[in-house]
Amino acid sequence: MYKFNQSKKFLATSVVASAVAAAVMVPAASADTATTTGFKDVSKSYATAVDFLVQHDITKGYNKDVFGTTDSIKRADAAVLIANALGFDKNKTYKDAGFKDVPARAKWAVNALVEAGIIDGLNATEFGSDELLTRNQMAKVLANAANLAIDDKVKTTKFKDVNSNFSKYVEALVKAGITQGKDDTKFGAYDHVTRGEIALFLFRSQENLGFIDLMVMHMNDHHGYLEPFPYISTVVKELRAQHKNNLLLHAGDAFSGDLYFNAFYGKADVAMMNELKFDAMTFGNHEFDLGSSKEGHQKLQEFIKAAKFPMLGANIDFSKDELFKGMQTRGVTENHKDGHIYDGVVMDVNGQKVGVFGLTTEETPSIASTGKVEFEKYIERAQATVKAFEDKGINKIIAVTHIGFDDSLVWDNDKELAEKVKGIDIIVGGHTHSKIKAPEVINGTTAAPTIIVQAQEYGKVLGTLDVKFNSKGQIYAHAGELIVTDPTSKDFTVKADPAVAKVLAPYTEKVNEIKNASIGVKATVLLDGKRDSENSGVSSVRHNETNLGNVMTDAMLWKAKSINAKTSIAIQNGGGIRTSIEEGDITTGDVLKVMPFGNALAIMELTGEEIKKTLEHGVAADAIEGGKGLKENGGFLHVSGMKFTYDSTKAKGERVQSVQVLEGDKYVDLDNAKTYFVATNTFTAKGGDGFEALGNAYKAGRVSEPGFVDYENFIEYVKTLKADLAPTVEGRIIDVSLAVQQNGYKTK
Repeated sequence: MYKFNQSKKFLATSVVASAVAAAVMVPAASADTATTTGFKDVSKSYATAVDFLVQHDITKGYNKDVFGTTDSIKRADAAVLIANALGFDKNKTYKDAGFKDVPARAKWAVNALVEAGIIDGLNATEFGSDELLTRNQMAKVLANAANLAIDDKVKTTKFKDVNSNFSKYVEALVKAGITQGKDDTKFGAYDHVTRGEIALFLFRSQENLGFIDLMVMHMNDHHGYLEPFPYISTVVKELRAQHKNNLLLHAGDAFSGDLYFNAFYGKADVAMMNELKFDAMTFGNHEFDLGSSKEGHQKLQEFIKAAKFPMLGANIDFSKDELFKGMQTRGVTENHKDGHIYDGVVMDVNGQKVGVFGLTTEETPSIASTGKVEFEKYIERAQATVKAFEDKGINKIIAVTHIGFDDSLVWDNDKELAEKVKGIDIIVGGHTHSKIKAPEVINGTTAAPTIIVQAQEYGKVLGTLDVKFNSKGQIYAHAGELIVTDPTSKDFTVKADPAVAKVLAPYTEKVNEIKNASIGVKATVLLDGKRDSENSGVSSVRHNETNLGNVMTDAMLWKAKSINAKTSIAIQNGGGIRTSIEEGDITTGDVLKVMPFGNALAIMELTGEEIKKTLEHGVAADAIEGGKGLKENGGFLHVSGMKFTYDSTKAKGERVQSVQVLEGDKYVDLDNAKTYFVATNTFTAKGGDGFEALGNAYKAGRVSEPGFVDYENFIEYVKTLKADLAPTVEGRIIDVSLAVQQNGYKTK
C-alpha cells in the first residue's frame, strides 16, 4: 500500500519562525522544555497548542520563559487572539463598535470581531474588556468564529452547568470535537478560561478558523496514454484515505497522442477521469487539435458534456462557436456543475473554500486548430479572476495552467504568472512536460509564496503537493513528490485498481487490434522521435535532425511529387513527431503514435526568401547554456530535398547560414527570388507554430490541399522501399557552432 513519504520535511517559509522549519507535525517536547518555543511553564498537555499559537503570531508569551499558561485571560486579550487566529489584519480599519472600555491594543480586534458578527459586548457602550472570559462566553465566540453549525433548537446539553442561552454553542463545539467538557456532566461553564485553555480551544479549531492541510494530487499532458490509469487510481484512493482534505486536478492535454485517442477521440479519456473522480481540469492546446476537421470541436464538446467535473478556462471565450452554446459561464462561481466551462470555481474542501481557476497558453491559436474559439491575455485574466475570488472572501487560490513551466516569454509561462499575479498560492502546470521533482517556490522570501508543480507526461507519475495554509491563506509549509505510476518502470510495485481496469478493458481490446496490425515493414534501427524535455543538449526531434524526421519528410515529399511533380522540398514540424518507433516489425499503432493528429498534406508555392524566413523561425528557440545548441521548440523543422546550416550562438533571425536545394543529384544554393513548391502539413501551412511566412502564403491562396493524411502517406511510402527500414542522420541540418551535433553527428 502506497504511503505519502511523511519522512519528507515541510519546507518552512518566512511565515514561520525558524523553529518550525522542521516537520510535518509540531515536534515533540524535549526533556528540558515542553515546547519548541522554550516556555518553562507549559506542560506537555499544552505544548503543541502553545507552539501553534506562537508560530503563527497569534500570541506571544509574557517573556521568553513564561507563557502564563494557568493565568485567566481577559475578554479584550481573548479578542486579540481570536482575531489573529482568523487572520484579520491589524492595520485595517474596521467599523467602530462604539465601546468605551476597549484599550488601544485590542480596539482593532474587537471592532473586527463585532463587524463580522462573532462577538458582542455587555451593552452598547461596554465590551467588558477587563472582565475574565468564562468558558460559556468562549463557547459562544468560538462557535461563531469557527462558523460551526449552530442549532437554535438546542436548549440543553449533557452538561448540567450550561444554561439554555449557551447550550447551542457548547453543543456545536462538542459535535465538532473541539471540547468534551471537564467531565461527563460538567462543562465548567462559569469557570474562567486560562491562556493554556484558549490555546487548546484555538488549536483544536484550526481547520474551522481557516487553517488547512491540503493534499493536491495532479497530472498533466497524458495525451491519451491510459494504461497507467488503473495504477494512478490505486495511488489516488490511498492518498485520499490518508488526507481528508484533497483535490485531484488535471492541467490539460488529454487529447492527441496514444491510440486510445485515435480510436475514441476523448471518450476513453473522460471515462477514465470520471472513474478517478477528478475535481477539475483546464484546457490544453491539444484539446483544440480537431477544430479544422469537418466536425470542428464536436469531440471536445462531447468530452466536456461527459465530464463529471468542471472545465476551467479563464482566458478562453467559446461564445462564437455554436457547439458550445450554453456550456460556458464566465466569472467564478460557488455553485458549479459538472460538464460545464467556468473561469474558476470555489471548491468546498470539508467546509474550507478553495478557489481554482484555469489558464491556457495564448499560443494555442498558432499551435492548434482553434476555429472560432478565442484566447485572451493570460495575465489580465488571471488578475481579474484572483480579484473575483478575493471579493468573495476566498484567500486560498490555485491556478491550473497549461502555459508551461519555463516556456518562452514570447507567449507565457508559470514563473511569470507567479511573479506578476499576486494572490495565487499554487500553480498546477502543464504544457512543457516538465518533471518538477521538488516543488518550485516563487517569492519564497515573502509571507505569501507561490508553489509551482508539474508532473511530467503520459501518466508516468502522479504529482503530490501537501501544503499547510494559515487563516490568511498563506502557505507556511509544504512538501511534494512525484509518485511513479508507469507500470513499465523498473521495480514497479503499485497494483492496478481492478474496478478502473475493468472500465478500461473494452477500450484496450479495440486499441490492441490497431496496435497489432503490421504494415508489412521492419525497422532494423530505432526510428528516433525522442524528446529532450530537460533541455540538457541530448538528441530531440524538437532541436536537431533525426532519422525518423528524415523518413517522414521523405514520405511527405514522395507523396507530394505524385500530385505535383514540381514539388522539390518537404518540411515537418518537430512538434508533430510524438514518439519513436522501436526496432522490429512496424505496426499501424506504432505509426499512429508518431503521427496522432491526422494532419493532411499541403503543397505550398513559396519564394526562396519565404523559405529562408521559415527556416529562421524554426531555429528561433533560446540557446541552452554552455554552448549545447538550441532548446526544444515544436516549430523546429525537419527537411527533405534540402539541407541547411545555422549558428545557434547568433541572434534570433540571423542564424541561418546556408540553404541548399536538391536539383537532380546535386545540391545548389537556394535562390531567394525563385519560386519553389514545398510540401508540409496543413497545420504548418496555415501558420501553425507561429510560421508567419507560411500563414501569409496560405491566406494569399498559394497552397493546394490534396487531403492525404500523414500516417497513411508514411505507410505507403515505406512499403514502396521494399526493404527493411534503416534511415540515418545525413547532415541535412547542421548547427555550425557544434563540432558534434546534439544527435551525435560529427561535422569535422
